[in-house]
Amino acid sequence: MKTPARPPSSPNERQRHLTQFADLGLTASILEMLAAERYTMPTPIQAQAIPHVLAGRDLLGIAQTGTGKTAAFALPILHRLDAQRRPAPRRGCRVLVLAPTRELASQIDDAVRTYGRGIGVSSTVVFGGVGATPQIRKMANGVDVLVATPGRLLDHMQQGNIRLDGVEVIVLDEVDRMLDMGFILPVRRIVAAHPRTARRFCFLRPCRPIFESLPPTFWTTLWKWR
Repeated sequence: MKTPARPPSSPNERQRHLTQFADLGLTASILEMLAAERYTMPTPIQAQAIPHVLAGRDLLGIAQTGTGKTAAFALPILHRLDAQRRPAPRRGCRVLVLAPTRELASQIDDAVRTYGRGIGVSSTVVFGGVGATPQIRKMANGVDVLVATPGRLLDHMQQGNIRLDGVEVIVLDEVDRMLDMGFILPVRRIVAAHPRTARRFCFLRPCRPIFESLPPTFWTTLWKWR
């Protein structure tokens, strides 16, 4: 008689057994979308991050653009929105994603719309260099996912166009790049405006050591890890 296969005993060993999106615990609606897009195998950052986020934990990820990191946070966020359906707060959002540039912000918004098209998730993107009025209209009734660059979002906050007290998840994508671009004060003010109970995901590029990329007080005065 054959000996039954020993179940994986450590997180890293269990991770190696999660080889398909169907193994990660995502909702049926999201799995159907992934199948329609012919996505079956998660990238390494997706296979590592998605179970961690679905377990309700905060996340610090180090990944380069092009590794699938957007899906690594977008898919479990959409899973949450699908499983916990409720209206977004007026002039607010349930999920906030900060990105350093309008190009990256637009790419994230496009990805959220693609991945979430089967579950009725609302999403919009705000950045500088374009008129603010259309952005104000889109945020007025609330959105599930708001993708923004720090400068324009802070402008909207100061003008009372958006509130962050209803944020359930905040994502800082390429936060080291935001700090390199001089956005540390806007990022601090934005992060300080969201509830302490919100889940927090932070992604950095692997181009420099983490402690060279971030000021020494970043984790203690800004991020406040639980």
